[in-house]
Amino acid sequence: MKELQHLNKYLLKYKTQLLVGVIITIAARLFLLYTPRYVKQIFIVIENYSKGLITESIFEKQLLEAILYIVGAAIIGGILTFFMRQAIINVSRYIEFDLKNEVYNQYQKLSLNFYKKNRTGDLMNRITEDVSRVRMYFGPAIMYSINTITLFVIVIIYMVSASPKLTLYTIVPLPILSVVIYKLSKEIHKRSTIVQQYLSNLSTYTQESFSGISVIKAYGIEPRTSVNFKSLASESKEKQISLARVQAWFFPMMILLIGTSNLLVIYIGGMQYINGEIESIGTIAEFIIYVNMLTWPVATVGWVTSIVQQAEASQKRINEFLKLEPEIKNTVDTHTIIKGAIEFKNVSFTYDDTNITALNNISFNIDEGKSLAILGKTGSGKSTILDLIGRLYDIDNGEILIDSKNINTLNLTDLRDSIGYVPQDAFLFSDTIKNNIKFGKQDATDDEVIEAAKYAQVHKNIIKFNNGYDTKLGERGITLSGGQKQRVSIARAIIKSPNILLLDDCLSAVDTETEEKILKNLEKISKGKTSIIVSHRVSSAKNADKIIVLDNGEIVQEGTHDALINVDGYYKHLYLKQLSETNQKDD
Repeated sequence: MKELQHLNKYLLKYKTQLLVGVIITIAARLFLLYTPRYVKQIFIVIENYSKGLITESIFEKQLLEAILYIVGAAIIGGILTFFMRQAIINVSRYIEFDLKNEVYNQYQKLSLNFYKKNRTGDLMNRITEDVSRVRMYFGPAIMYSINTITLFVIVIIYMVSASPKLTLYTIVPLPILSVVIYKLSKEIHKRSTIVQQYLSNLSTYTQESFSGISVIKAYGIEPRTSVNFKSLASESKEKQISLARVQAWFFPMMILLIGTSNLLVIYIGGMQYINGEIESIGTIAEFIIYVNMLTWPVATVGWVTSIVQQAEASQKRINEFLKLEPEIKNTVDTHTIIKGAIEFKNVSFTYDDTNITALNNISFNIDEGKSLAILGKTGSGKSTILDLIGRLYDIDNGEILIDSKNINTLNLTDLRDSIGYVPQDAFLFSDTIKNNIKFGKQDATDDEVIEAAKYAQVHKNIIKFNNGYDTKLGERGITLSGGQKQRVSIARAIIKSPNILLLDDCLSAVDTETEEKILKNLEKISKGKTSIIVSHRVSSAKNADKIIVLDNGEIVQEGTHDALINVDGYYKHLYLKQLSETNQKDD
């Protein structure tokens, strides 16, 4: 139960509703317990009538009264049971909602390193399957636990008052039941943890397969992926069956022990009646009803125990992530106005997950409102610079200054609000094109959306769709071509009108003519704003105020376009190569 202690705050939050549910539960059980007492009364009335102790009219009157009491108590108990379920089960849904939000908010806070080390399918499984299992702890587990405790206390009191000796024989199997439950519960906890781990593996494989379905089809490896899925599903099935085998012992054991209690009631009670130790055979009938009333609650003890064990196993998995401290923290409460001057001083950075040094002691600066282009081979550290400016990672050594202030001393929200970022792999959400562009500015008007799309040279493409800007995109924007996705992503950054614009090789999928138009538009709208463009094309970099060339995380060239094409090096070779390719296309 240690892992479930994290949930105590939710019990306190909804204590009023739970208390009402407990009171209603006790009241419902009290009314339902009228049934065995009046069944006994019916037997006594019948016995009195058969012995001639009461007249026929009194017999009919007392019999009718007993039946009406039984029916009335059953109706009231049923109504209270309905409200009991409404009170307690609803609370479990509220807590499920709160816990999912807590997990999701924690996911939002965790850094990119966390997502590199953990798989999406596993993250999804913890916020869905695991949270659902925890909800069962708050709903059925609490409700049936209260129900069982109430019945046991009240029923045992009634049974002892009717016949202490018969009660003693009746509850003999219960200690055995407790030992069995304890042994089985430990095994269920162990197997539940394994089941959840295998479900995570299955979810991860499925999510990756669906996300990469185009690659799977292009390579014709559907049979292989199906075999792999079947293998994972089979392993998961075996673990589920292994858990089910243990759980399957509960109900047979409950029924066996309750049946044993019934036999003891009938035999011992019958002997007591014959020996005159109990006054009426109705007492035996009353005890049989009591024992059978305990049958379902006792049977649910096993089920509830199983629920609690599974909930603890799931909460343990959830707690693993909830206890993680975000690597990137916003430690500044005061708001910061970001103008856009950027300086790197002897910055070094190594990725934790791969131990690859992306940047090694680099230094450069960009004045406010100026532009910088970064070129270099694949893996030279270009994108890393943009990630560090947005403080998606914290550096190992050196210092990053924004407006002459250490980046760690700036309000993180204000910093990122001031940045418009277009990633190398344009990511679009499964929403309309309009909402994807408005993602950069939620309160943008339709005119602003259209204007941003025009600047990004994608407006003409959008209006050709049947639903125009209201066209719903597939997952990750699969409805659009690579170039269209990049341009919508650019429009999303433009509409934000940021003080710092970061473009990470975001024109690689567009033709040269469109690239030129977009660059001219960007030059126009980014006046007075700091902009950094990462590219493999000299055409994207040549108009920048400053150009730096990276190689293996180090700056090997720095200057303007005119200066660099006159110096033998990577930039000049790239320029001549791309110029030659352009001339060949023109020919």
